[in-house]
Amino acid sequence: MWPLREAVGVGHVGGMMEESERVTEFARRVYAACSAVPEGRVTSYGELAKAIGCGSARAVGQALRANPYAPDVPCHRVVRADGSLGGYLGETGGEQLRRKVELLAREGVRFDAGGRLIEPERLVTAANLIAHLPEA
Repeated sequence: MWPLREAVGVGHVGGMMEESERVTEFARRVYAACSAVPEGRVTSYGELAKAIGCGSARAVGQALRANPYAPDVPCHRVVRADGSLGGYLGETGGEQLRRKVELLAREGVRFDAGGRLIEPERLVTAANLIAHLPEA
């Protein structure tokens, strides 16, 4: 079984107290699903959206962009559907994206010179995420 950080509950994300007026219920769901992605693996914004019953990968990306708990809620483990990096903490280049690459490299996730995932078998599907989410 994959390790799962403490689930998003009322007032908690990854075991940290949150300011409830700043983190929406939708964002809590995104952060809980994102926390189910194990070290050394990645998922896509679309798979994360499917896992929480949301039809919008873009909405998931917006919630992750505002993730106040990174890297404890590991939004660096979310990539685009085509295996490319996407963004990190609201940036699609520069220092933040380099940090995402470094965090993933430490976990054994590698990208080619074009910024695409080298080992697609590292991608976690929505079904696998759902299996590791806490019961509501």
